Amino acid sequence: SSQGLTDNILSQKQAGPLSCAIAYDTRHRSRHFAELCASIMVANGFQIVFLDGYRATPQLSYAVRLFGCNCGIMVTASHNPPSDNAVKVYWSTGGQVLPPHDEKIIQSVLQVEQIHKVDFAQAVADQKVRFVTQEVDQKFQQAALKHAWNGSRDAKIVYSPLHGVGGFVVPDLLRAAGFSQVVEYAPESTPDGDFPNVPGHVSNPENPAVFDAMVKHAKSIGADLALATDPDCDRMGCSCPVTLEPNSTWATINGNQLGVLLTDYVISKRKQLGDLPKDAYVIKTLVTTEMTRRVAESYGVRCEGNIHVGFKWIAGLIDACGPEGFVFGTEESHGYLIGSYARDKDGAVACLLMAQLAADLKAAGKSLHQRLDELMVQHGVYIEDLINVQMEGSQGMADMKNLMEKLRSSPPVSIAGLPILAVRDYQSLTRKTAKGATEVIDAPKSNMLMLELGNSDGSPSGNAIAVRPSGTEPKIKFYLFGHENLKTASSEGLCQAKATVSERLQAMKKELASVAVRR
Repeated sequence: SSQGLTDNILSQKQAGPLSCAIAYDTRHRSRHFAELCASIMVANGFQIVFLDGYRATPQLSYAVRLFGCNCGIMVTASHNPPSDNAVKVYWSTGGQVLPPHDEKIIQSVLQVEQIHKVDFAQAVADQKVRFVTQEVDQKFQQAALKHAWNGSRDAKIVYSPLHGVGGFVVPDLLRAAGFSQVVEYAPESTPDGDFPNVPGHVSNPENPAVFDAMVKHAKSIGADLALATDPDCDRMGCSCPVTLEPNSTWATINGNQLGVLLTDYVISKRKQLGDLPKDAYVIKTLVTTEMTRRVAESYGVRCEGNIHVGFKWIAGLIDACGPEGFVFGTEESHGYLIGSYARDKDGAVACLLMAQLAADLKAAGKSLHQRLDELMVQHGVYIEDLINVQMEGSQGMADMKNLMEKLRSSPPVSIAGLPILAVRDYQSLTRKTAKGATEVIDAPKSNMLMLELGNSDGSPSGNAIAVRPSGTEPKIKFYLFGHENLKTASSEGLCQAKATVSERLQAMKKELASVAVRR
């Protein structure tokens, strides 16, 4: 992979010296793989800036931009099981490679016939490899602290890196921002690629079970907030009390809801500071809640949301739209970014934002859950869910293909009692209505379908279902989007709307289970 990357860049005959930033996480043999990548890049004429020691993916993205590198390599398998390791490849923007570069790099990798390599220790001695960990740590923290606004710091926070790299970044960042009560959750603070104390040994902050033991500890010490990041610290998860009453129950907040809370918080703070750009915009993906759009537009901020799954698309759109107007980026899988210092999601700065929001709300006598309810009263109830249908082996691949073709050619007439008004096909880039009309949609190509659900009178309902095969695992993903406006802007109206949406999502799940049966 490293040789193919170098071959691709060399084939472009770029002017000037070539350089690459390399970092690695706590997974098995990550340091070995990082050294191997560096040895190959040096043998091909590259200078290497090397983050020596476990460091976060957003720090690698930052380093690419800081040192003006041609590319970057992060040795990580993100939140995958302990058996996995891999690399994330970055372009000169600091974002993960996008078309056409990604396809061309893959072609170069497949065409590699000879791998050039030098001794890593000799490359260091020859000053072809430069260690930049301390410099990146300091400057990355300074960039993140630009988003440490004035406000309360009265919050006791329990933090877990889930045996990953976050412990080298997050606690210091929070303390530098003024949070003196940061408690590192000891059972998961040690770097360990086996993730021994995490449920199922899968360090994914999207999984509520990850917080069970941490919340027990948080309750025992009177903490206000529990935060966790995945092994390479680019995703953030959160659990907190439902209310500020003593002995309140705790609950996790999912990725869509965290994105809504942070979108509202960031925009409101910048507006309060008079720091909101004239052409301000936020970015979300197609499978991220539409509530993000409603929140942004309520402040007069544009929402760019016509992009596919993966934060690399958000990063690319920042540069396409202009970083000077970028306010916040969010995706449903717990990825968030503020500012223009990096071009990938950043779990560390997301922890900083959540800590500030929780402290400000505590000062106002509210919990994060209560603030989310306030936003739903204002904008309507939005609840999302996800169904993963496993389809293993070669037969599974055929089944996935057949299911997608079936949904394209003959989609259901209705789901959960709601008629399907139209099907958006991101492979053919067309939108076909139930009445037979076809129109072109402007979006990147992808093997994904979006089923738009309407009301019984044929009007749009805001409910939808997205279907796509996973890009990394043998399964089909069904993203469910439930929406209901409140009949009355009250706690009773909110409860009623939540119940309606929850029942609808359950009905969707039941019907989709039969749709997904292998044929």
